[in-house]
Amino acid sequence: MPRSIEQKRAAHEAFWQGQGPSLILIPPAVQELYDLTNYPACFRDPERMWQSEIRRAEPVVDWPTDGIPTVRPNLGVTFVPAMAGLGYQLHEDSMPWPGKPLDRQTIRAAADVDLNTTETMQLASAFYEIHHQSGRAEIAAYHADTQGVFDIAHLLNGDETFYEVVAPEQSAWLDELLQVCHDLYVRVTRQLKARLNEPATSMIHGHGASQGVYFPHAGARMAEDTAILLSPSTIDRWIVPAIRQAAGAFGQAFVHFCGKHPPLLERLCQMPEVAAIDLGNPEMYETPWLLERCAESGTVLYSRLAAEANEDWRSYVRRLGRLVRQTGARVILRPLVFPDSRAACRTMQELWHELTQ
Repeated sequence: MPRSIEQKRAAHEAFWQGQGPSLILIPPAVQELYDLTNYPACFRDPERMWQSEIRRAEPVVDWPTDGIPTVRPNLGVTFVPAMAGLGYQLHEDSMPWPGKPLDRQTIRAAADVDLNTTETMQLASAFYEIHHQSGRAEIAAYHADTQGVFDIAHLLNGDETFYEVVAPEQSAWLDELLQVCHDLYVRVTRQLKARLNEPATSMIHGHGASQGVYFPHAGARMAEDTAILLSPSTIDRWIVPAIRQAAGAFGQAFVHFCGKHPPLLERLCQMPEVAAIDLGNPEMYETPWLLERCAESGTVLYSRLAAEANEDWRSYVRRLGRLVRQTGARVILRPLVFPDSRAACRTMQELWHELTQ
């Protein structure tokens, strides 16, 4: 019999307390990160969006995995910036593409925007209501995409931001911009949590996947992809304070970024406000180095991890499981190599638990 959300939440809470094995989120099949079938139509139709997401989550319900089946309105990185007035374009087979940056006065006006009247918040709210009315309590809804404060600032302010972060005469504007984006991020996250009836300092989050994790002490998610284009000193000046301030409103945060930037990862690991980190490009890093950095700080690595050439699932799990044990890291693995049968996935889950206990 499949474990309920409540049973999996209890197992996840034990994991966060340092008890039991690391977790593994084994998918029922190879799946694209996003369902882009008829995406423009689904974007503007919450019922179609929900149907698309629920089809992805249903196979997880009784699958041998530590993950909780999850759905969310897949509205892309422009979800929050659009509430401040940023335009976007929708294309077939593509996530939303941001429009032209806004002028400073329009950005400042975001402080007074009634979020309930914005298109993307209304779409998300309708999605959550459809899910609630469906009675599908075995599948958890979670936050639409919330970029981090600096990512939102970059989307609203444009590439000029990269010049302004190193120009002392622009520091007053950057401080103002980031405060506007911080307030927007916090207000949007609180609105989402209210619609999900979710406490301020905890959440279930699926990070774009059809299965996710319960975070008992972290109530928010943020992505800071733009930060990989900044120097370590600029990250210290602008990124670290922004993450600390925004995460502090929700206890801790789960942080994602794409690309390779070892200093950024090290700084995230050093921040008590960051509960877990996900890498969009784990293949760019040496896996032992990643696990060592996370183990040193007690930061959970909630991520895919790269496979070696021609590695089958048994070799993959054994190699990573032994590295986890050797380094002492705590990991929520989203495997890149896995079998396609229920029995073999059960064996994979048991082997991972045995190796990381």
